[in-house]
Amino acid sequence: MYTFNSRVRYSETDEYGRLSVLGIINYMQDCSTLQSEDAKVGVGFLDQNHKAWLLSSWRINIDRYPKLGEAITVGTWPTSFKGIYGYRDFVLRDRTGADLVRAHSIWFLYDTERQTPIRVQPEDTAPYGREEAPLALDPSPRRLSVPEHFRAGEPVQIARHHLDTNHHVNNAQYVDMAREAIPQGLTIREIRADYKKAALLGDIVLPSVTEEEDGWWTVALKNTAGEAYAVIQLLTEPVQCM
Repeated sequence: MYTFNSRVRYSETDEYGRLSVLGIINYMQDCSTLQSEDAKVGVGFLDQNHKAWLLSSWRINIDRYPKLGEAITVGTWPTSFKGIYGYRDFVLRDRTGADLVRAHSIWFLYDTERQTPIRVQPEDTAPYGREEAPLALDPSPRRLSVPEHFRAGEPVQIARHHLDTNHHVNNAQYVDMAREAIPQGLTIREIRADYKKAALLGDIVLPSVTEEEDGWWTVALKNTAGEAYAVIQLLTEPVQCM
């Protein structure tokens, strides 16, 4: 497992003084990015070779939100590579080694010149070392459907702060848009994200919000033609007093 240590900064906290959902996802993205940079196959290397690893889906379980100033360890490891896909797990842990956040993710390798997915080759995977066993999370659907019945959320126009080095909306930003689209006063305990189409600078994202059973919400983030950029499912519970 590749790891780095940190402390929860004030700039990373939400209104309750906990590491925010956006902060959680950013830590996991940073961990995999730093592993790639240390292995000499990071952003610059991929750009020179006209490749990019793009995220297909997330499954994130939040067992406990770390608080402001709390020491955390962020870890990641590859679990397998098949066809065009790479499977990678993540953890955030407290100073005792207890899990705070556990996550599965699926990525695909993309040719940025031809603009098409490509098969993963041994030279793409060797820098990450041997594959390790995945986390034991309950099964969940990989592909998420768009509900027929929904209420319309507030439109979001894509600005520069939403973009990453691929000039697309960063995957964490879609989850944050979905979080903003559901009611206040809810704590998110699980996130399922299915990424379908990249949003670009200036695009308009239209959230379609559906309240499901047992605390679940589905937020489909669509373009003006009704096509989904991403479908996000959030398992929630009422915020507990801090």
